[in-house]
Amino acid sequence: MKIYTLIQTIKANSGSVWNGREICADTTRDKVLWGDAGQECTGIISTCYASPAVIKKAMELGCNFIVVHEALFWNHGDRTDWLEKNTAFRKKKALLEESGVCIWRYHDYVHAGIRVDGALHDGIFYGLSSLLGWNEYQTDKNALLCHDFCLPRAWTVQEGVRFIGNPAAKIRKVQVPMHILGHLSDDRIIEQINEEDINCLLTLEMVDFTVCEYIRDAAMLGEDRCIFAVGHFNIEEIGMEYLADWLQQLAPHLPVHFVQSGDAYRYLPCI
Repeated sequence: MKIYTLIQTIKANSGSVWNGREICADTTRDKVLWGDAGQECTGIISTCYASPAVIKKAMELGCNFIVVHEALFWNHGDRTDWLEKNTAFRKKKALLEESGVCIWRYHDYVHAGIRVDGALHDGIFYGLSSLLGWNEYQTDKNALLCHDFCLPRAWTVQEGVRFIGNPAAKIRKVQVPMHILGHLSDDRIIEQINEEDINCLLTLEMVDFTVCEYIRDAAMLGEDRCIFAVGHFNIEEIGMEYLADWLQQLAPHLPVHFVQSGDAYRYLPCI
């Protein structure tokens, strides 16, 4: 099967409306970022980001189609006109040319929904919910975006990692919010936490003010509030892991692998 045909099959099994608008070929992020989509597919890699390590793993596995969620060259739109003198760009470009892979970004369509049992669900956050085993705890099981949960028992901050807030907090209500970047929309997140008594956020990227400051203050004032600052790729990559199984159903004759692009942060042991 041609890679182009696979891309069309994936789109046909995805939603077509995202952020209230029909996905348009001229403006969508979901484009071939690198390579020849007219070649026969030898195997599929699902990953969050096509790092050099992921590209090398695709070569090792003999897979020439990499489905990514994020951009390839460090900016929205994957513009490269400003990178011709960048040494890392030149090296990555040489690796890509050597690999012969085709890289396609699956962003808008996967958030518009993948078809599961006849219904559309945001593929990233449904995948996250599925692999956490939280589908039955969604507060709205019919919602496209699965990001609010009420857990069957209270659990403690000590059962998690890298937290902000009250270490003694009892957690029942959890939300996976969108990007917390210091915009006015952060006010609504704070309002929702207070109105719905949300105990815990699992965050993508997050600035150190607005919601972060609020959670710290609320925790110091004795409220059950905390944040697990997991990180953008670490959250959404779980969805791309789930997606590997979904893609396998669309292309049962091809090998499909999830390859983790990994945490951007590395940790040194305390001495």
